[in-house]
Amino acid sequence: MNFRRGSAREEPEINLIAMIDVLLVILIFLMVTTTYSKYGGLEINLPSADASSAPPTPNEINVMISNNGDIVVNRVPVGSRDIEAIGVALRRAAGDMKNPVVIIGSDKDARLQSSIDVMQAAQQVGLATITFQTQSKR
Repeated sequence: MNFRRGSAREEPEINLIAMIDVLLVILIFLMVTTTYSKYGGLEINLPSADASSAPPTPNEINVMISNNGDIVVNRVPVGSRDIEAIGVALRRAAGDMKNPVVIIGSDKDARLQSSIDVMQAAQQVGLATITFQTQSKR
């Protein structure tokens, strides 16, 4: 008794459509359940310098920023904290100096935005050389 005589033998095959559906469901599940961490800030240690202080040069513009955000340019207080007022004070302090250097010194508790405002004002006025003042470890 040969029951297979009239029927052709079928080859076994893997159903790829069902496997793709399962992989897509797993991928969607992983994408939905994964948590993405967004760090609000970085923990950094501010640098300090061991080098001896350089002699003062006549082309310096000293900018000091207090812990409450007050800005002083060459010992003259700037009345406002906006970038335009800082730029006017920097231009006045630069006068007719050739290639002045802006030295920014700020209190350790001062906001970073104040230093960025000073840098942006210096850029707008055309003062390209900016450096930061540090304290020695003594």
